[in-house]
Amino acid sequence: MITSRQNPLIKQLRKLRQTKGRREQDLLLLEGPNLIEAALQRGYALEHFCYTEPWQHRQPQLWQQAIAAAQRSEAVSPEVLAAIATTVNPDGAIATLAQTQLTVVPPAQISLGVAIDRLQDPGNLGTIIRTAAAAAADGIWLSPQSVDPQNPKVLRASAGAWFQTPLVSNIDLSGAIHAWQQQGIQVIATTAQATPTYWSIDWRRPSLILLGNERGGLTPQHLAAADQQVCIPQAKTVESLNLGVCAALLLYEALRQRGNF
Repeated sequence: MITSRQNPLIKQLRKLRQTKGRREQDLLLLEGPNLIEAALQRGYALEHFCYTEPWQHRQPQLWQQAIAAAQRSEAVSPEVLAAIATTVNPDGAIATLAQTQLTVVPPAQISLGVAIDRLQDPGNLGTIIRTAAAAAADGIWLSPQSVDPQNPKVLRASAGAWFQTPLVSNIDLSGAIHAWQQQGIQVIATTAQATPTYWSIDWRRPSLILLGNERGGLTPQHLAAADQQVCIPQAKTVESLNLGVCAALLLYEALRQRGNF
């Protein structure tokens, strides 16, 4: 069992907490059983698998699966696991996954998707990924200056759904909007200044939901490029809604209109 934070492997894995470390090592950090199980279900091989003995006894089946799929497995003390994790109270298991195994293939056709401009909060992105997967969205697109989609907090907030929905980052949003419209996809932008409500739109058509930065919203350029601008009505005493909630409302209104319940 590894009990020292100064162990070379532990020092290496701790660097994955930062974007620079993940890029240099070409690895994702998977924290907790949900992400590890989701990766294994899709047939991915693990590079490293670290676990505590109490967790091994709680989840023997997943432990065996992870051991079989990992290049290197190590039992570690709870203190060492906590030193690797980004969470305050990690759930006893951590793994790494080579990014070379991940191939993002944007969908050839879009029935329902989400594009976000300059999204900053990793928790919001993880929530949107989880909701988009639940709503069977075809993909999520992020503009430059958005949060790193491989941030451990993004993966953790997605509760394993990170592996289900194609996620394309650093897109030219203006060019993408034009291309989507050329394909007959309506682009629906959200803004508090709009008059039409989000349920007044015909969501039975192929649709792309366009969301803006948590604080600044969409740029005037992107708002003007959208086919429709809609609002989410709310009490005057409330300044704004969480971005993940906004995405969920629009995605599930599309499902409701399409009869996908």
